[in-house]
Amino acid sequence: MSDFRITDIETYTVSAGWKNWLFVKVCTDGGLHGIGEATMNGFVKTTEAAIQELAHFALGKDPRQVNAITQSMLETIQDAGHINRLAAAAIETACWDILGKSLGVPIWQLLGGRFRDSVLAYANGWYRTERTPEHFVRVAETVVAMGFKAIKLDPFGSARWFSGDADVDTAYDILSALRSRFGPELKILIDVHCRFAPGESIRIAQRMAPLKIFWWEEPTTAEREALTNEIAAQCPIPVATGEQFDKIGRFETLARGGHVSIFQPEPMSLGGITNTIAVANIARANGAMIAPHQSGGPVATAVCLQLAACVPNFLIQEHFDPFNEPWTRELVTWMPTINPENGHINIPTAPGLGIDLNLDVVRAHPYDPKSFFDVSREGWEKRLGTRDQENDSIQG
Repeated sequence: MSDFRITDIETYTVSAGWKNWLFVKVCTDGGLHGIGEATMNGFVKTTEAAIQELAHFALGKDPRQVNAITQSMLETIQDAGHINRLAAAAIETACWDILGKSLGVPIWQLLGGRFRDSVLAYANGWYRTERTPEHFVRVAETVVAMGFKAIKLDPFGSARWFSGDADVDTAYDILSALRSRFGPELKILIDVHCRFAPGESIRIAQRMAPLKIFWWEEPTTAEREALTNEIAAQCPIPVATGEQFDKIGRFETLARGGHVSIFQPEPMSLGGITNTIAVANIARANGAMIAPHQSGGPVATAVCLQLAACVPNFLIQEHFDPFNEPWTRELVTWMPTINPENGHINIPTAPGLGIDLNLDVVRAHPYDPKSFFDVSREGWEKRLGTRDQENDSIQG
């Protein structure tokens, strides 16, 4: 294809009910466009403004020069932080999408080819229900029936820093009920959401460990990587972390601690696909696996699956998409399906990212300032957003 340039960068905000999503469309004068996503809980409008403010770094450039465009956005303005990397990631992904389309191949082909054609997925966002063992088991029945062999949950209510015995007992009862009902074959992953003090996190993990928990995620504050490593050294459950890291070097610091072997890079937060590949290589050099975080929209899912295809040390993929509102299935032109035999989801094979936006659906669900995720609010696990909490139609 002859030379062509970026002519416009469009942004679209979408309310998914419990969270707002932000999508980007990079337009060119060559008849191709690319899409990306820059979702961050509670900061969608802020990130949208950042994308428009950074657009001049990409406008007029050849979108196929992906890394050069991305580095100009990340390095020209120093110390711009997390929002800067979200904005850059969305544009970077869209440029990868255009590059793949221009060559007629998926992004994973450009990154060395396919290592696998499907990947084990774990369900998240499925437990929009009351915090009781009976409710969790009832909803999990549906999730397992869909074909999932792994599920993640946070059973700790709204506890912060420390948790009373009654709350810990409830969490244990929920996990015990799930383990009793589904047996040892079901992988149960726990998201602590950075809520506990280090010693408290270890204490509670020791209580839960006999239930054969797959991992203990974000066990304490993300302020210092060293704290998580210290917990991992004593924790009877494997520790996973990294979704809040916005720089590659933070994973190098984590690796030097030597006790965390599951890295959770968030491609949107890191500045995109290239930086996530760098984290995967740091992990591989240190005997660790990656399990990318993904609690955004379906475009971000497709990004993670491009990585799943080509990264050798890819462990498992977080999967929210089946548990979002039904209309979100029409938001994009492709979504992965789950194989009930092995709990895997498939990898996109169409050129570029393998997915596009349906703009009519996008426009039908505009930004909602009250749609954000707050784990300190009682009943947060229902993920109701602005919907009437007395009319939870998706309770088990």
